[in-house]
Amino acid sequence: MKFLKINVVLLFVIVLLSGCSGSSDNPAQVLEWPIAKDVYTTAQQQILPIGLAADTPQINPKDVSLYAQFGYSSWHVGAGLPYVKRTELAPGYTNANNAARLLSFFCMSDLHMTDKESPASALYPAWNALFGPTSGGLTGGAWTPTFIATTHVLDAAIQTVNALHERTPFDFGISLGDNVSKTQYNELRWMIDVFDGKVITPSSGANLGANTIDYQKQYKAAGLNRAIPWYTAIANHDQFWMGVLYENTKLLNAHIGTEILNINMYSIYQATLPTWSIDQTGYYMGVVDGETPYGNVIKSGPVANFSTPPTVIADANRRSLATSTSSSLNYMSEFFTTTSNPVGHGFTRANLDNDFASYTFEPKSDMPIKVIVLDATCKKNDAIGRMQYYGTACLDQPRIDWLTGELQKGQDEDKLMIIASHYPIRPQASLTDTTPTYAFYDKTLENPLLVTLHSYPNLILWIAGHRHQNIVTAQPNNPLDPNDKPERSFWEVETASFKDFPQQFRTFDIRRNSDNTISIIATNVDPAVAEGSPAAKSRGYAIGAARIFGATPAILADTTSRAYNVELVKQLTPEMQAKIANLGTPIR
Repeated sequence: MKFLKINVVLLFVIVLLSGCSGSSDNPAQVLEWPIAKDVYTTAQQQILPIGLAADTPQINPKDVSLYAQFGYSSWHVGAGLPYVKRTELAPGYTNANNAARLLSFFCMSDLHMTDKESPASALYPAWNALFGPTSGGLTGGAWTPTFIATTHVLDAAIQTVNALHERTPFDFGISLGDNVSKTQYNELRWMIDVFDGKVITPSSGANLGANTIDYQKQYKAAGLNRAIPWYTAIANHDQFWMGVLYENTKLLNAHIGTEILNINMYSIYQATLPTWSIDQTGYYMGVVDGETPYGNVIKSGPVANFSTPPTVIADANRRSLATSTSSSLNYMSEFFTTTSNPVGHGFTRANLDNDFASYTFEPKSDMPIKVIVLDATCKKNDAIGRMQYYGTACLDQPRIDWLTGELQKGQDEDKLMIIASHYPIRPQASLTDTTPTYAFYDKTLENPLLVTLHSYPNLILWIAGHRHQNIVTAQPNNPLDPNDKPERSFWEVETASFKDFPQQFRTFDIRRNSDNTISIIATNVDPAVAEGSPAAKSRGYAIGAARIFGATPAILADTTSRAYNVELVKQLTPEMQAKIANLGTPIR
């Protein structure tokens, strides 16, 4: 019996190692990363950072090996987060019961699949940053220790979705864009292939560390349950270098070349420059060394430190999805190469023919609900100001016309409507600061877009990402207008990113109430990571990086999950109340 046990263990080790040596013709022999056995939403339990004293020794962002030693990455499990019921958009609501479920879906945003070994990266500014708040821009977003395991976090989230689906089925799922980091082909393939349940090689070029480093080993993703259709939107990182620059010849060549990107890091965000400093030189941006357990950045720094330009092994799969004529066509096209449903994941042949990345779908044939997926990204020659900044939102007239047309059609057909876009429209600054923040840049409308949206009382919800926060904003009708009605209002819900803490997604449960108002129940979910996995390590890195990059006394002492669970009540028109009066699956 002892001999049998030893041989079984040896066989397991051999199978495990055989899956780490490169591509495998037999996916069953490839390493997998299962999640924790028990799956919870934040309503059941929360991931809570352990607070740090103001005199905690200061370390720099790149000192990842010290995060745990000084408590920066420490967290524990706490009690569930109660739901906040918000009724300000339904003045006639009288605490009615949830009567029936109309729609259930999950929403992810800002997945940021990252090729950390790409020579077109911009890692050095953040890798070289010191303890404390940064100036933002590339310093705040160019590197974080979570970059080493972006595919693993997504795989854990998908497995968590599958477990939740077994309890209460989802009608669909959606990703709100920034699926990739710097518009690379291999980054997008990782995203789609994780959803499809393919074998993932989470590295590029020389694939350093593929046999020895956990986050570099080839593995098989679990894949989304095939019963759940999933859709996607397009965002700034999906089209532009680092989410902010339309790619020029230098950047396009950098992706597929051998030489590390050489730019002028100190002038890249100076608004006084007539053009971006991407064509200037001075600093090599570096790559992650896949043979190091914490993903150290190498081959970076001032040009003067190098006798010859630093290089890496070229990889054609790093090619940019953007071209000189279109930043969106190749991105949309890639979603047609998939084994999950639906093919195109929302994009249709008409989207490709017209290079137009907005579309609509109706998730349930027996439910009058329409989802409008809006591309609100800037397009070539449509950027903001002298800096040609492409990181914020823009709407040109064709997309405004399309949006108002789809809203009017949904109104005429008596359908509840949800707008899904990467960008929030006019959110409050934070959960505690209700000051409006104009996150949406509108180049063409003289009147705010909100005025247009309030013209359609069947619009119930705008969902967005982009800011990497869990914020909910009421967008009320105009109470000063005696002819305006309370149903001319909607809720805006933002979802956090997998790149930063909290690495959460959301579930939405839309219910008909007994008084025929509706409730939108939004719940944050932490991926159910297994101890010791790359995804579990990424959670600690995310908590640590948020504290070290932020490093104010309030951030160091913060022990909250940064989740926000809500029940959002919405008033409906009498016509819509009558239409949904008997619809939905009864809630017992």
